[in-house]
Amino acid sequence: MELTWTALAGAAVRDETELSALYAPPSEVVRRKAIDHVDALSREYLALCRFVVLSSTDADGRCDATPRGGPPGFVTVLSDRLLALPDAAGNRRLDTLRNVVQTGRLGLLAVLPGRGQTLRVNGRACVSTDPELLDRLRADGRPPRAALLLAVEEVFTHCPKAFTGSGLWDSTTWPDADRQPAPAAMLAAHAGGLTLAEAEAAMG
Repeated sequence: MELTWTALAGAAVRDETELSALYAPPSEVVRRKAIDHVDALSREYLALCRFVVLSSTDADGRCDATPRGGPPGFVTVLSDRLLALPDAAGNRRLDTLRNVVQTGRLGLLAVLPGRGQTLRVNGRACVSTDPELLDRLRADGRPPRAALLLAVEEVFTHCPKAFTGSGLWDSTTWPDADRQPAPAAMLAAHAGGLTLAEAEAAMG
């Protein structure tokens, strides 16, 4: 059988009942661990955090996952139910901002280097241009054009199995640089019509 979407989707799980039959139920601890606010320990975690992945969808359900980074604490805890992230200068695709404008929802995965356990936050979201807020979010010394506000609905820690299984933090498992496709070569191939030198210049 040729491995195509049409061929493989015939064995797709049809509903949540069928999905639940594939797995044992989560433990009581897993069911109880989600809270609806940023507690003191989550504040400590976010104060150290320099990297997050933001997940969002547009109005048609198309998904996006975007990395964001900054100095420790660039994810600002405004209250136990409200987070703010400055919109850093980037490629101006505005994928996350457009999605949030369309759906008003956002997920956040906060990562600490060397640590397997991550922190997940989900909730309502909007793009804010409030001057007082933007002045407070000077991650690079100047206020951003806009900020993401995340109204917290769910906070929980995620187990380290992904990091353990991948060996991500173990530098002895990292592929050698000469085995990796060069970033500029990938950009040139994907964008089309660019020379390698032009791609390198475009990447800054």
